[in-house]
Amino acid sequence: MNAPAISVHNLSKRYKLGVIGRHTLVDEASYWWHRVRGRDPKSAMGQVGYSVTEARRVEAEGYGADEFWALKNVSFDAQQGEVIGVIGRNGAGKSTLLKILTRITEPTSGEATINGRVGSLLEVGTGFHPELTGRENIYMNGTILGMKKKEIDSKLEQIVEFSEISEFIDTPVKRYSSGMYVRLAFSVAAHLDPEILLIDEVLAVGDVGFQKKCLGKMNDVSSEGRTILFVSHNMAAIKSLCDRVILIDDGHNVMDGLPEAVTNEYLDRMSEMTQRGTGIVDLTNHPGRKKHFDRFVELTELKVLDSVGNPAEHINPLEETRIEISYKIIKEIGAGVNFDIAFSNTSGQRVCSFATALFRTAFSLPSRKGVVTCVIPSLPLAPGRYSLSSACKVGGVATDSIRDIIFVDVDECDFFGFGKAPSPELIGNVMLDHRWEARA
Repeated sequence: MNAPAISVHNLSKRYKLGVIGRHTLVDEASYWWHRVRGRDPKSAMGQVGYSVTEARRVEAEGYGADEFWALKNVSFDAQQGEVIGVIGRNGAGKSTLLKILTRITEPTSGEATINGRVGSLLEVGTGFHPELTGRENIYMNGTILGMKKKEIDSKLEQIVEFSEISEFIDTPVKRYSSGMYVRLAFSVAAHLDPEILLIDEVLAVGDVGFQKKCLGKMNDVSSEGRTILFVSHNMAAIKSLCDRVILIDDGHNVMDGLPEAVTNEYLDRMSEMTQRGTGIVDLTNHPGRKKHFDRFVELTELKVLDSVGNPAEHINPLEETRIEISYKIIKEIGAGVNFDIAFSNTSGQRVCSFATALFRTAFSLPSRKGVVTCVIPSLPLAPGRYSLSSACKVGGVATDSIRDIIFVDVDECDFFGFGKAPSPELIGNVMLDHRWEARA
């Protein structure tokens, strides 16, 4: 029997909050000694850093206030040709796992064995040199993967054609938009023949057409017998692409199984976590918040209100729904603020959006704290459960974004007078009639 493409055993990663560097002076000396001897320190996975015994001792004694375990004793095998989805809330440890597997960072304890050439797509711009052109970065990436120039030459035309940025291929990538970065990066990763492909949640940056194209390409890659580890919040993509799904929560792999069962468990956990109270959620420490934005304005609370102003977990599609978002200004802002709200189904697909940008007028917020309200006269959605996400932008740049804030149920009704409820197949990401209000 062939060896697994990826074998992970008791992998743990510990960070010291606010501290840059390795764990101890012994670690630093060991790291330096590896380099002096001409060895890559990261190749000794599990040797640089705490031993398994030491890591378990620290865990048994409890963690200090300045310690954070991104991963704790994660184990799994990925067979050759297998497509595995990795899901979990923001901060669960998914990206840390992929960074260890690509040897960007080293584990605190445990080991990971990779059998094959690895291509990775972790974050927008990762692996690209901003001063080099798209063409030069293709050759650089291929060389890093161990390919010869002739091999890269034979793939170059396919890479450029797939990325759909041929007119910019000789432009320095520092001038690329995030979407152009992703197009080229995915095309390079998919076409340079890696035996193992590691993909983080970067496809969300691309447009819908390119996302579908990427998913089709990943299907082609897997059918060729290559292994894919796919991190995503898009449950529809996970279900359609993956043979198996791993759920990571609080650094542990808590479930490993068929896509339908694992995604349902994840959605149930998110529902329990986010649905606090009756239609009211405190956003101060919400697990769905994206943490890498420069925070000028922060979302602090969200309320879903029915037609008479009462908090509601159920929405009557025929009646008015009001969604209130409380905010506070963290830093001085010299531009207007835009807000948006999105409803997504249980597969993670966005089905409708509400945005102040549609009215071409950003809010000049009346005070350092206040409330903006989205008033929705009616909501023609298929009956079922939906998650609400929200974001705000200052001068067109995102400053706060929280996904899966709260789950609400849309009741069944004869919305159109045809004797049946709206069909989920008829709704895409549409803009429905709405208006916005602001108050201090």
